Amino acid sequence: MQLEIGQIYEGRVRSITQYGAFVEVCGENEQDSATGMVHISEVANTFVKEIRDFLHENDTVRVKVIGVNPQGKISMSVKQAEEPKQQEKPQRRPRDPQKPRIYEPKRSVPQSEMSFEDKLLHFKQASEEKICDLKRGSERRSGSRSRRG
Repeated sequence: MQLEIGQIYEGRVRSITQYGAFVEVCGENEQDSATGMVHISEVANTFVKEIRDFLHENDTVRVKVIGVNPQGKISMSVKQAEEPKQQEKPQRRPRDPQKPRIYEPKRSVPQSEMSFEDKLLHFKQASEEKICDLKRGSERRSGSRSRRG
């Protein structure tokens, strides 16, 4: 059976290894079949530590053929064969060209309302700015001395 890259087929999980699952896709008759491998990274949209948590031998799964190497080995994906879910993020509306853009500075939060992480981030940013200012000042002083001398 010749499988086409990008097509979705229904197959049966024949064996499972640490790194993936071998899926057999049958054609119209039983002799006409092809076996490909679904790598563990192509099993689900989440991190897969143990493949047997998602697939079992003799399960029927939908797979998408994502590649065939020169030796004829077929790469498949279960997660790419799933129906795309509706986007959770709302789509951005295009900006109205008639409406002018107005820059609004970020409002500062009083220190009493900041979380520890916010205070730490603020401290790091202020420290980096001071270090940059000190370096810039020392470069100016050392640069002017070398011209005189």
